[in-house]
Amino acid sequence: MENHLDLMFQELEKNKKTAVIPFLPAGWPELDSTTKIVSAAVRGGANAVELGWAFSDPLGDGPVNQVAYDRAIQNGSNGSSILRNAAEIRDNHSDLPIIVMGYANPLLSYGVEEWAADAKAAGVDGLICVDLPPQEAIEISAVLKQSDIHPIFLLAPTSTDERIKLIAEHGTGMIYCVSVVGITGARRALSSELPEFIKRVKEKTKIPLAVGFGISEPEHVASVGTIAEAAVVGSAFVGAISSSQENDYESAAEKFISGLVNGG
Repeated sequence: MENHLDLMFQELEKNKKTAVIPFLPAGWPELDSTTKIVSAAVRGGANAVELGWAFSDPLGDGPVNQVAYDRAIQNGSNGSSILRNAAEIRDNHSDLPIIVMGYANPLLSYGVEEWAADAKAAGVDGLICVDLPPQEAIEISAVLKQSDIHPIFLLAPTSTDERIKLIAEHGTGMIYCVSVVGITGARRALSSELPEFIKRVKEKTKIPLAVGFGISEPEHVASVGTIAEAAVVGSAFVGAISSSQENDYESAAEKFISGLVNGG
């Protein structure tokens, strides 16, 4: 069976649509919130989901995500619970691409082969390991691919042509293109350098490109859609849920994603 991420991009390409992929720390705001929030985001128009694997030292994340990760850890979120979340999401959404985004230490602590087998059983389609560069991840990538899980790598505007070629060679599913140099966080405007950066990557690969870090407005999604295949929204989505009225997390999630997808 084909990976759900591949099928999503094939379908969206036919319809000339941009994928909107929210990022949600698993086990946050409450340990049992994840599945319900993801379902709400899907109702709002989300095409896939990134589940954040909570880690105590998330160096690539800004303050909004760091606070959410801290709470998730306090709630008891860990490598096993995130896969339970994934399995619950898969039961509810048979075709939704599920991507796990985390860091190397928790993965290595869990055991790469064990995680790949358990993640496949849970219905996970891809793994983004933020702090694992491709030259250190070739063995891990092979294990993931054996379990039909895409190893998804990050590129930044500062990435050299050599790095782009390396990631195009070893990454599959999609490539996560960081819109700015720095950490996650909502921004008012996307970098003016983004189109040239995406152009450089597209010259070296046919793998779908997802743009993240700073996506927070419908205009950002529309702009990304002219140059890439997907927009990942993290801190702004987390922030919308954090500030929801009377802790109505599901309504806040659905409303925020609907606004992004439908232009406000």
